Amino acid sequence: MTDTSPSPAIRRVAIVGAGTIGASWAALFLAYGLEVVVCDPAADAESLTRARVAAAWPVLTELGRVAAGASPEALRFDADLAGALRDVDFVQENGPEREDFKTDLFARMDALLPPEVIVASSSSGLIMSRLQARCQHAARFVIGHPFNPPHLIPLVEVVGGKQTSEATVERCIAFYRQLGKHPIRVNKEVPGHIANRLQAALWREAIHLAADNVASVADIDAAVSQGPGLRWALFGPHMTFNLGGGAGGMAHFMDHLLGPIQTWWDDLGTPEVTPELRRRLIEGVNAEAGQRDIADLVRDRDAQLTTLLKVLQR
Repeated sequence: MTDTSPSPAIRRVAIVGAGTIGASWAALFLAYGLEVVVCDPAADAESLTRARVAAAWPVLTELGRVAAGASPEALRFDADLAGALRDVDFVQENGPEREDFKTDLFARMDALLPPEVIVASSSSGLIMSRLQARCQHAARFVIGHPFNPPHLIPLVEVVGGKQTSEATVERCIAFYRQLGKHPIRVNKEVPGHIANRLQAALWREAIHLAADNVASVADIDAAVSQGPGLRWALFGPHMTFNLGGGAGGMAHFMDHLLGPIQTWWDDLGTPEVTPELRRRLIEGVNAEAGQRDIADLVRDRDAQLTTLLKVLQR
């Protein structure tokens, strides 16, 4: 079993904004024995969150991530923001991906919380320096962007804003690491952080290939999942190409293959997603999914992720 001892300074966590990401975070925090309160004003937020946490629990148990005595039943729900934030040590925010909404929410939370409580945002691409601009205690605000689903995927991108303190960044990284995550520090604020920019670059070319009818949507997906995607589960692009250089490593790879790759870069597309192309992409993924609906696909994904993570743990 993995180490399930959370930071002694962080015992109570508030999840602000439920949904898919918030519920997944809640499941992970609960599994590690933390006290968790979820706040979301939607009428069905509590029932959906509890159902998603319950669905995640067997996988967390299989992976050995559930601490002794931890239970999904320990989840507490409070639709009132002030009530949810009372006496917490850490906040994971998962509200709508809109700068105006988050800026207002951060100012409200800032007024309710003691200044030492860290507020980490799951924002997938917004700039923290803008979000914290109206906060009196801006030093405690930070991006803690997970990858979906957070209870399974290890990556968390930690990004400080201009007013974020070094202590906040370090405490946040240490906290995530104690929860079995793999936090990475983003040194410079850019829209989309790191992983989403890499994803967006790959998808842009995948759309270009589909628009030019180079291959079907399903075959373009297979070109990733049945090829480089398998290697990327182990190493990122730099290390992958370092291995591609054989005994000479990256230096040999660049000496012999950088020229051809430069010609591929020069030929990469910048597609315009017209209504017709949009329709083709939607029809393409529906054909690829076959008879499986979204719930089936999520179950298949999580089952395969669980298998892969168990292999990587070994």
